[in-house]
Amino acid sequence: MATLILVRHGRSTANTSGVLAGRTPGVLLDERGAAQAAALPARLAGLPLAAAVSSPLERCRETLRPLLDARPGLALHTDERVSECDYGDWSGRKLAELVEDPLMEVVQQHPSAAAFPGGESMAAMQGRAVEAVREWNARVEAEHGPDAVFLMCSHGDIIKSVVADALGMHLDLFQRISVEPCSLTVIRYTRLRPFLVRLGDTGDLASLAPREPRERREAAQEAADEGRAVVGGGAGAP
Repeated sequence: MATLILVRHGRSTANTSGVLAGRTPGVLLDERGAAQAAALPARLAGLPLAAAVSSPLERCRETLRPLLDARPGLALHTDERVSECDYGDWSGRKLAELVEDPLMEVVQQHPSAAAFPGGESMAAMQGRAVEAVREWNARVEAEHGPDAVFLMCSHGDIIKSVVADALGMHLDLFQRISVEPCSLTVIRYTRLRPFLVRLGDTGDLASLAPREPRERREAAQEAADEGRAVVGGGAGAP
């Protein structure tokens, strides 16, 4: 079947302010995120793209705008099923304060049982995203052939959940996966199994460098250092 390139949106203003954006309207790319988006056409220059699919949220559409400008013939399709997780009452709140919520332990250790108050469950999030990916794979292959490559721009937790499905991992293990802003994750689907070809590829190894002293780290980075995943995906390397 077709090859899928999953693009996480560029770094957003919510990422850098440590806020869990969710589906809050008006969350845009920050300066670095805009630069990441501007670099996307060159990173994908050698690939013929059969289609582009996006979450309806502004930060994803902003991320794809330079690519669409560079490829006038590439049509953009919007799919609600790859929109951000509906974090409900958690949306718009600081991640540092959410760490104290008892639900956070469930989100970290047993996400298949986590349901956000006023929002959706993480299991439902994964179900709709995987359904969308598989339907788009079938559609792209039917229209463009089995060697077609297509792109989908979405969000950290969505991409992690799709990767977990592709690897046959239980959702309870998906917090072990990390995808930075504007990273590329590639899954090649075949008749028998998917193959994970790239995971969170930014072409940049800066995030592997030693960290600053603990007292100067962002709260989100402290959480990652302590083994907790950053809900929503985090801001990436400093």
